[in-house]
Amino acid sequence: MEFDYIIIGGGTAGLVLANRLTEVPEISVLVIEGGPDDRNHPEVLQLRSWLSLLGGELDYAYPTVAQPHGNSHILHSRAKVLGGCSSHNTLICFRPFPQDLDEWVKRGARGWDSHTMQAYGDRLLNHIQPPAHKDRNPIMGDWIDASQRATSVPVIDNFDSWAQTRHSHGTKVWTEGVGWLSIAYTPHDGKRSSASVAYMHPIMDKRPNLHLMLNSWVDKLLFDGDRVVGVEATPEGGSRTTFRCRHEVLLSAGAIDSPRLLLLNGIGPAEQLRRLNIPLTADLPVGENLLDHPESIIMWSLHAPLEDKTVMESDAALFIQRVKEYGETRPDLMFHVYSVPFADNTARLGYPRPEHAICMTPNVCRPKSVGRLYLTSADPSVKPALDFRYFTDPARQDERTIIDGIKIAREIAKQEPFAKWLKEEVAPGSHVQSDEDIGKYGRAVHHTVYHPAGTCKMGAANDPSAVLDPLLRIRGMKGIRVVDASVFPSMVTANPMITVEMVAERASDLIKADYYRRTTATAHL
Repeated sequence: MEFDYIIIGGGTAGLVLANRLTEVPEISVLVIEGGPDDRNHPEVLQLRSWLSLLGGELDYAYPTVAQPHGNSHILHSRAKVLGGCSSHNTLICFRPFPQDLDEWVKRGARGWDSHTMQAYGDRLLNHIQPPAHKDRNPIMGDWIDASQRATSVPVIDNFDSWAQTRHSHGTKVWTEGVGWLSIAYTPHDGKRSSASVAYMHPIMDKRPNLHLMLNSWVDKLLFDGDRVVGVEATPEGGSRTTFRCRHEVLLSAGAIDSPRLLLLNGIGPAEQLRRLNIPLTADLPVGENLLDHPESIIMWSLHAPLEDKTVMESDAALFIQRVKEYGETRPDLMFHVYSVPFADNTARLGYPRPEHAICMTPNVCRPKSVGRLYLTSADPSVKPALDFRYFTDPARQDERTIIDGIKIAREIAKQEPFAKWLKEEVAPGSHVQSDEDIGKYGRAVHHTVYHPAGTCKMGAANDPSAVLDPLLRIRGMKGIRVVDASVFPSMVTANPMITVEMVAERASDLIKADYYRRTTATAHL
């Protein structure tokens, strides 16, 4: 079978692409997704059920290699369901900070500046808003007040509208604040407004040029010289099938599986591929520049159970700029706060598991430590190795961020009326006071916010670390682009889901522009 475009991965980026490309009736699109239809899984559609999805049947659960400076027990959740991680995560929504995008441009990603990208944020289809009043737990409101008192940052009523206002006024000041998060959900029923719900559900049975192949896996790209001309896909329990594309294969399998597929098909570091006897197609740094947001944890037990009012147990956030640098207007520390005991990592160190708890999780917004993804086998069923190299930056700035975060969390915990909820500090405990001890604890119990990125970074033609050009095309190849978080040249400051959707929105315009150029040229032959 033949299609104009084949999208590998029906996740956050892939479904944005599928929607926008099939707006043109003449463009045929095949989406190949490894998981099932989210409409058949109520636990996926209900946002509050997200914790139950971690490690379950719809989670690829990628392990990390040993982390000498961090936590070696992390499993990176990656969703195996239509909608990808937007069907699996907490749907926290932040547009990229303008300086994040301008930094991409400095790194060679011409055309991805904040001014250009603002329009793509404006056209997102997700329903985004702060938690409805019926979903606001009183302890979170008290935490917001306490954070403001302890840090003197402003309270932000709506992070999403605030970002839009700041962008439209042309200022690049987006520095500090605390408030209720902007979340992609519908309050009347608590359902997700994921990429699948927002971009795919309305069109799934209405566009004859859209084709979905679910529960299927792609492990082979088809080449004609330096051009990708199709893929081989295997449905669950079925036989391998060949699909060809007239124009391009669009790889949107995420920052782990996009580089994995490229490496399996000979696109990657020559030495790594040689060791695995994988024939070389293109010598490129695929899998390098692996980025993530690490966060640690400080936990208090509570005097009593909380009211059953929440969107997804983590409904507020705090941003702080610890280090004041000339010209820098972004925060460098973020806090999530969870109204459930995240005790797996602390219990491994011998800490008790309180029945009722609240946790603050200081988050390294723009980590200095950079890792890599690589294959250990040419067998497509073997998961790639993920070495995030957490807390390995020579200046130990990432660890310093965690130390400062735990200290700030303790100051927040002293503020009334939030303090009245707290029984005692369970972890690390009041006996852990020195920077050395806080840092050692913070690294040992740290976790991930599940934000892998950067493994197929875009950049300038003369950048040897770039896999893609600024049009998202693989360097030296034809007929293939990558569109997902792997294209990030550097990490964005806050939760990246909206950035991924904005990347896909712009990519759809780039792809359509090429399509019209080709078809117009052909028509004039």
